[in-house]
Amino acid sequence: MWQSNASGPVLVVAVGDALHDLSTIAPTASALMELPDAARTVRAATGLPKLAALSDVLANSAADRQDNGKPYLLAPCDLQAIKASGVTFVSSMLERVIEEHTRGDPAKAESVRQSLVAAIGEDLRSVRPGSASGQHSKTRDRAICSPASIGTLTPPSD
Repeated sequence: MWQSNASGPVLVVAVGDALHDLSTIAPTASALMELPDAARTVRAATGLPKLAALSDVLANSAADRQDNGKPYLLAPCDLQAIKASGVTFVSSMLERVIEEHTRGDPAKAESVRQSLVAAIGEDLRSVRPGSASGQHSKTRDRAICSPASIGTLTPPSD
């Protein structure tokens, strides 16, 4: 939850119609998820300070009518990476790797993209996990995406 008087986010748990501060258990959602049994730990917690009424915070959480001076709910993620599945995630990940290793040089980035297409094909959906081509693609992906090889990729010759 965003708590304006704390100038930032506070990890909370809803108990009945009250939101309680979880920062004594974990300062962030990612730290909470790292606990061996987060649910049991939260259920067993006692003496957690009440911060606000859940109904009040819910009423102030709609983006189109939010009062930034009052608490409102945030997405339950903070420091952890949020991953999507499928081609979009893979494509985005590859672009981040390309950007990082080519240091923003458009010509180098295009060269790396062409090498990736030559190695794994245009359509990642055509690679079937467990198939011979999938295993071959997996081996190529490891070689292509290793930091050592990014700088050495060259575009395919026509």
